[in-house]
Amino acid sequence: MGLLTGLLGNLSLLSYFAGKKEKGAMIVQAVGVLSTFLVQVQLAIGGAMPVPVFIATAIAVAFGYILNFLNYNNLLSIGLWRLWQDAITIGGVSVLPQVMWSTFDPYLPPSLLPGMIALVTASVLVLLDRMKRLPKQMESFMGGLAAWSATLLFMWGPVAQMWTNIVKPSNIQGLSVFTILLAMIGNSLLLPRALFTRDVMWFTGSSWGALLQGWGILLTMYIYNCISSSIFLGVSFALALWLGGMLVMDSKAYSLPSPANPLVDLFFGSRRT
Repeated sequence: MGLLTGLLGNLSLLSYFAGKKEKGAMIVQAVGVLSTFLVQVQLAIGGAMPVPVFIATAIAVAFGYILNFLNYNNLLSIGLWRLWQDAITIGGVSVLPQVMWSTFDPYLPPSLLPGMIALVTASVLVLLDRMKRLPKQMESFMGGLAAWSATLLFMWGPVAQMWTNIVKPSNIQGLSVFTILLAMIGNSLLLPRALFTRDVMWFTGSSWGALLQGWGILLTMYIYNCISSSIFLGVSFALALWLGGMLVMDSKAYSLPSPANPLVDLFFGSRRT
């Protein structure tokens, strides 16, 4: 569940950064899609992932790579790109509530209702948006819906993993500390650029990935004695040092009076490109 959620989020964010021509962020998302997909290949071979779901995922990944590559190099028509954006908007909005519901199985009864309601709602909104029947406030909302649904999908992945860790602590033994550290480091390295450009969505997704997908999952592993205290405390100190240094450097770059001002500027101030 966590892998599939993360992959869909990475794939949608790949389209977001392709539209912004952020090459570095595109590469990170593309690598994230590929690495997650390779793990899903192993799950499919081992019979832990249903074949129809795997085939659908493989098709989505292939289309995502091709269309984003063509769009980045200005080889894709505007109409086809908008169609792809509509598809990922509807897909992201539909999958997110369904995944959130399914995460808490068996505490919630099995149901496809959350996904079906979201699918119908998103389809109607997209159709009205293309027909220019939405108010201006809603048009602005629709413009960022795909990106935010992608970010929330990406953010929900570690939530699903942490919930599994808490409910079934025995599963923690199957987690790789190095994989979690790499995820934390990768997201942490993206944070300075996201903060510098004052991109709230990018910063939110990357900070969540660093703090929850990385440090948060390490915390559950530490609680259940799967990693030593020296590793956990060392990683915690290094992460705090990196985040603090990022705020200090950004405040100097923009001549702000305090290291806390970049966060205020990010969420309540101007947006820079």
